[in-house]
Amino acid sequence: MKRAVLAFLILLVGCEQQKDHGWLGYAEGDNAFIAAPQAGWVSRMTVERGKDVKRGELLFTLDDTRETASRAQAQATLAQTKAQLREAEANLDYATKELSRQNKLVAANAGARATLDLAQSNHDQAAARISQIRAQQAQGEAALANAAYQLSQRDVVSLTDGRVEDIYFRTGEYVPAGSPVVSVLPPQNIYVRFFVPESEFAKVKMGDRVAISCDGCAPNLVARVTFIAQQQEFTPPVIFSEQNREKLVFKLEARASGGLKLHPGQPAEVRLLPQ
Repeated sequence: MKRAVLAFLILLVGCEQQKDHGWLGYAEGDNAFIAAPQAGWVSRMTVERGKDVKRGELLFTLDDTRETASRAQAQATLAQTKAQLREAEANLDYATKELSRQNKLVAANAGARATLDLAQSNHDQAAARISQIRAQQAQGEAALANAAYQLSQRDVVSLTDGRVEDIYFRTGEYVPAGSPVVSVLPPQNIYVRFFVPESEFAKVKMGDRVAISCDGCAPNLVARVTFIAQQQEFTPPVIFSEQNREKLVFKLEARASGGLKLHPGQPAEVRLLPQ
């Protein structure tokens, strides 16, 4: 009888321990895919896989022969337009003085009306010419700014801090516009994806706090549930274990402000905290 009671108690304790297991999952990360805004040949790659990069750090450079020539042409065109403007301003200054002189001569009955009309016409034409050249100058400045911008886009920098996860093109390869060249994993994009059995799904809801533990990871990792799948799925083989044999589970994700100090792919155990 005592043996039977003892066996029952052991079985009961074992069941309680089994019910107390956490939900299994793994760390995951959302990579930032840095693409080439323009097509071109990769002339230089300044990073390698595993390197930590800072915001604004150069990642790679595309061949800029054409863009450099376009900027030089825009600079030359703008310089020519400015020279034309200086000449036109000098002509307007002369025409203004001549118009003033003819006005005085006509007022003193010492000049011809036809000469005054000609001076007025020359003045108006000179003023119109300046307006025209200034419009051309504005267009030239816009063209130069665009050429300088296009040239600057040949040097692609990281817009986030993170670790280089992969490189898809190397020096000497041609990159189509918009194609990812480097992927960077920002620390704030690391989260945990875990799976809750159907029988325990009702316990958790969006915004709930969860504790995350794993072998060798930092203690006291806490996150909040930010995603709950609408449909159940079969237990992924990667998380199958003797303690978690339910076939149907729901996929959830939990994130923390600033990200979680985990490595993507690292197994983790998630427990629901008191809310």
